[in-house]
Amino acid sequence: MVEPVAELNEPLALQTSEILEKTIFQLVRPAKTALKIPKQDIRSTLKASTIDGVFATVFESATGGVLLSNFLLQLGASSVEIGILSAIPMVVNLLQPLGAYIADRTTSRHWYNLGIFGVSRLLWLLLAVAIVWGPQHADSHQLLQWTLVTVVAASVLGAFANSNWFSWMAAVVPHRLRGRYFGFRNSATSLISLVGVPLMGLCASTWGADRMDGYGIVLFVGVLAGMISLACQFFMVDVNPQAYRKDAESDRVPDKKEKALTDFVPSILKDSNFLMFLVYFSVWTFAVNLSAPFFNIYLLKDLSLDVSLVTTYNSLSSGANLLLLMFWGKLADRWGNRPLLIAVGLVVALTPLLWLGTGNYPFALWVWLPLLHLLGGTTLGAIALCTNNIQMEIAPHQQPSTYFAIAAAVSGVAGALGTTAGGFLAELPGMSLGALFALSAAVRLVGLLPLILVREPRSLSLRSIVPTFLQFKFND
Repeated sequence: MVEPVAELNEPLALQTSEILEKTIFQLVRPAKTALKIPKQDIRSTLKASTIDGVFATVFESATGGVLLSNFLLQLGASSVEIGILSAIPMVVNLLQPLGAYIADRTTSRHWYNLGIFGVSRLLWLLLAVAIVWGPQHADSHQLLQWTLVTVVAASVLGAFANSNWFSWMAAVVPHRLRGRYFGFRNSATSLISLVGVPLMGLCASTWGADRMDGYGIVLFVGVLAGMISLACQFFMVDVNPQAYRKDAESDRVPDKKEKALTDFVPSILKDSNFLMFLVYFSVWTFAVNLSAPFFNIYLLKDLSLDVSLVTTYNSLSSGANLLLLMFWGKLADRWGNRPLLIAVGLVVALTPLLWLGTGNYPFALWVWLPLLHLLGGTTLGAIALCTNNIQMEIAPHQQPSTYFAIAAAVSGVAGALGTTAGGFLAELPGMSLGALFALSAAVRLVGLLPLILVREPRSLSLRSIVPTFLQFKFND
């Protein structure tokens, strides 16, 4: 997981009275538990979490994205195989509810997180050793199988811990600061991506006579960074899920008899708002992943660009993300996450159409493709930030892990279906990646419709936001 140092006294949303804001704030957080964490401990936790996110970004960049795609192409993988490999981390999200169930019955978010992610990241070290020192260079198919096993095993382990991390962050990050905090944190990780990914791409493309060895060295560096990120978590305030649950239950004592009459009905099925969010999240994730893994494939394979140039494009996305994440965080805190998801989502939905007509000619290489990556980094950063935050807002705090896990599982299946379908469609006779991009844009527009019906506490309507947009200042 990629994970702020922010002030604890930021202003609240526009056009909301102080009394009403305080009331909403109490409704969306477990008050007793939050008050037990001193401000100084919160500050140190947020700093450690930011550093954790920085090193985790290096690890995730080395084990995914354009670097892994380029490595798979060197091994001779087809679009279908790359689509399936991209789907694996999302399919295993079906295990997240089980992981949440186990995590909620432990006594430490930290130690559960450390054990699962520690083993998961060390698995990539074995693959790095196999790439650099193994005899597999004569058999690319065998190395492709080893990569598949590593991706599956690491993804399964990660699925057991992702919802635990969300719950940990939801417990220690003050409600008012979530937008700005994660905006700052994600800006820090984007800065590392801006610098680190091109350097890793250069290493992978120029190290020695064999480019596979270059990727092996990149993996070594990535795993080392991943272990450093886990070490940073020792400086974060731990949360005991059992104590957290007791406090939440004590706040709900008056409703105990009333809820007992309907305990047989799963709470998730009674939460129509969360169900509508799941519809949006699943359709949107399917639509995005229908084309997302294949933009880099289009650049590397169809346009025959060097991986170092493609990683430079990706760094432009990180740079745009870095510059505007704090801005998106402030907007989310003022106006809510839902209106931003709708407005920015429209831009993201239409972006694949802008890839049509690009090619290996000077204007596209040096102007249009860089602009597309800048646009993608700007908009997708806002989508990722607001998607995480809106889940924290609409999920009940007495059992957040379960809701986070269900959302991850549903979106994981949808994303896996998207990448797999995209891979098969890309291999059909007469089907081009450009046509796949156009199809993805159409489905993205459809995916935004359920979001209109989602309700978010303290969120403003799009109609009320338009006249206040010009009043917004970056440094309020």
